[in-house]
Amino acid sequence: MMDINLALGGGGSKGNAHIGVLRVLEREGFRVRAVAGTSAGGMAAAAYAAGCSPGEIEAHMSSIDQSKLYSFHLGGEPSLLGIDGVEKALYNLLGERTFNELEIPCALTAVDLISGRKVVLKEGRVMDAVLATVAIPGIYPAKKLDDQTLVDGGVLDPVPVSVARAISPNPRLPVVAVVLTPATNESELPDSHQYNLILNRIARTRIAKAFEIYFRSIEIGTSAITELRLQIDAPEVIIRPDVSKIGYLDRVDVSRVVKLGEQAAEAALPELRKFTGWRGRVRRLF
Repeated sequence: MMDINLALGGGGSKGNAHIGVLRVLEREGFRVRAVAGTSAGGMAAAAYAAGCSPGEIEAHMSSIDQSKLYSFHLGGEPSLLGIDGVEKALYNLLGERTFNELEIPCALTAVDLISGRKVVLKEGRVMDAVLATVAIPGIYPAKKLDDQTLVDGGVLDPVPVSVARAISPNPRLPVVAVVLTPATNESELPDSHQYNLILNRIARTRIAKAFEIYFRSIEIGTSAITELRLQIDAPEVIIRPDVSKIGYLDRVDVSRVVKLGEQAAEAALPELRKFTGWRGRVRRLF
């Protein structure tokens, strides 16, 4: 077995690609010793750490009626959409598990709106942490935990490489970062159909156009922050599925997106083996 630490990035509906990456890693004999995730990557990280196989996660995600994941939100924390459907779908995978009950070390990231700081969630009920890490500011309701008001960890750390190292029983293992945003110089405007979940419910007016601008600005900012964090945190291997045409809230063919993850992981195998082979292990000793 070849041991690695894993950091899974955010990206909404693009996050199904993580399932394909996990499938290839397992098939090729890589063993994940610790996993950290942000937003959609946090969902995948939590499910995998709970012992769900990639096949089980894919089957579960494929069985979900994506039209019922979100609804317009009334009451509670201010937000455009409620995520009762998301919460129900996740509960079927995670139940009442706590982080102490997970099979491998796992942590999710969020940002506290009060302090403005990144928060690493690795204790307590896993469901609470997932609902915090997926809370896109203004779109989904923030998650109240203790004295914190938590939103999507991608605001500050879209791919939590340093967190994966910090929670690992062996921080010197190579970190594999799965990035769902294109490299900054490759970024292009996604097809406008990706915003249909919201835009179909709002007449195509200036308001609808404003949402296109808002989501595009999120993508631009996230891509820029991601590249800066990758330079600072320096994961040994980056896997970047080609999901640039998929929007955060798209209804997707889960199996197709999973396949994109598989393809990216397969292309990265030579690099992975370079860092996990005997030469790579010797380098890490010095």
